[in-house]
Amino acid sequence: MNKISGVLRSYFPIIEWGKEYSSKTLVNDLVVSIIVSIMLIPQSLAYAQLAGLPPEVGLYASMAPLLLYAIFGTSRSLSVGPVAVTSLMTLAAVSPIVAQGTPEYQGAAMALAMLTGLILIILGFLKLGFLSNFMSFPVMSGLGTAVGIQIATGQLTPVLGIPSKGGTFLSQIISLVQNCGQINIYTAAIGVPAFIFLLLVRKNLANLLTRAGMGKGTAGILSKMGPVFAIVITILFVSGFGLADKGVKIVGTVPSGLPSISLPPFDFKLWSQLATPALLIAIIAYVASISVAQTLASKKRQHIDPNQELVALGAANIGASLSGGFPVAGGFSRSIVNFEAGAETPAAGAYTAVGIALVALFLTPLLYFLPSATLGATIMVAVLSLVNFKAVKQTWAFSRTDAIAMALTIILTLTLGVIAGLIAGIGISLVMHLYRTSRPHVAIVGQIPGTQHFRNIERHEVVTISGIVSMRVDESLYFPNARFLENSVSEIVAKNPEIRHFILNCSAVNTIDASGLESLKAINQRLKDGGIAFHLSEVKGPIMDHLKKTQFYQELKGRIHFTHYDAVYSIDPDLAKKTLEKARN
Repeated sequence: MNKISGVLRSYFPIIEWGKEYSSKTLVNDLVVSIIVSIMLIPQSLAYAQLAGLPPEVGLYASMAPLLLYAIFGTSRSLSVGPVAVTSLMTLAAVSPIVAQGTPEYQGAAMALAMLTGLILIILGFLKLGFLSNFMSFPVMSGLGTAVGIQIATGQLTPVLGIPSKGGTFLSQIISLVQNCGQINIYTAAIGVPAFIFLLLVRKNLANLLTRAGMGKGTAGILSKMGPVFAIVITILFVSGFGLADKGVKIVGTVPSGLPSISLPPFDFKLWSQLATPALLIAIIAYVASISVAQTLASKKRQHIDPNQELVALGAANIGASLSGGFPVAGGFSRSIVNFEAGAETPAAGAYTAVGIALVALFLTPLLYFLPSATLGATIMVAVLSLVNFKAVKQTWAFSRTDAIAMALTIILTLTLGVIAGLIAGIGISLVMHLYRTSRPHVAIVGQIPGTQHFRNIERHEVVTISGIVSMRVDESLYFPNARFLENSVSEIVAKNPEIRHFILNCSAVNTIDASGLESLKAINQRLKDGGIAFHLSEVKGPIMDHLKKTQFYQELKGRIHFTHYDAVYSIDPDLAKKTLEKARN
């Protein structure tokens, strides 16, 4: 019974925190939900537009995901819903298959969300949260920068009223240049000031309010409300001056009511075309969500279960699909607001969903005159935080291969599109990882006088023993570097004809695969043929357990020693002991 209860608590965290829920917590979560609901409305409308969908779909995608995450999620602060990256990836995945503005387009977006959710849940049940580690920092940072640039460029169309098209940054630039003479002056008169206003509010309002004596948390929350103020002002401006009749594109009629529960279209050809984008969106959504969740949880010393987060995010995406939405993820800005406003449990997200539902039921008529330019400006300001060229420079100073991966991810995403750029970025990172690990650092080591420690002879004053070569390899032994190790040993032996013992220090070796084992067997045989004993030292327990079951262990001419000092002492105890005592005297 206890085992069943434990399983239920692991998959339904609401059982755990629900037991401690109090009236005080309820009040705090309700207050937070009001603040976040107000913030989410413009974001949801804007990201639906970015995904090529009607604005109300953004509201739909902000309800069921929040409710389901409250049930399955382990983060007390993460707010799930439409985000910039997944919105753009939805557009990139669906627009080549189905024409925008059609019911089939929304159906394909729903199918994409369903596939994304199913993939995430399967990964969660299989405990495969570690797969997110394949998304390296250079790729994620490069992707964020490229996506920020591409989205911001694409939103110049609604902000300036320029007719343009294009699925990549280059095609967008070409289209904008060709049509720059067709700027709608009234649209630009709304979009440009809205962009400047939102930018100034984002960067300066919090500091101004703090200097005026307002609390830092409250000031930060109010600064996030800039899009709400922009929406109210521009709606009044457009309706008051009749700008919709002068070419200013408006949202128009937004259907009132809650989304109907419906299944996405089950078309094998469609699903097969969306499978790869769904996998990539699942990975991106998870990496972005778990990083935000863990960052916020660490501030309150709370625990995040990575595998359960896969299940929770998967359930949220399935909820988005069934309610007519598109793929969702944990949003950084609204999660920060959630945290700073004092959210105590995931129930705050559920109450936020109720708040958005009330807007969808009763307030959508007020959005009729909302200009698309305001939504475009909202998106532009939101995604500019993704652009980080300094990261390329900083990474270059530390690791040029990582900086190259980052730069190539940016270039390929801007030229080929977000999905192709992401695949290429992951591929480049893996290739560069294989290249680096295929040529691991190896060092000849000697004993530091007065200690049992052994260090690189080129970096430290050490003692070496004639006839003994001690080599340390700073990498696990697996197929990309197995032959490199063989060649390194052969080269060292060829340069030292007096060698009688060769000791391989394995302190940095965490795994040995079949290729690595074969190389160790080949090294042992070659050294044996040359009259040289092959020894291993500081082999880790799990590796030792595996080696004992192999033929290599039986045929090893030398021995496997607990420490490197033990290995040297077993061969020349007098000099090893004398070196150990040298500094003491």
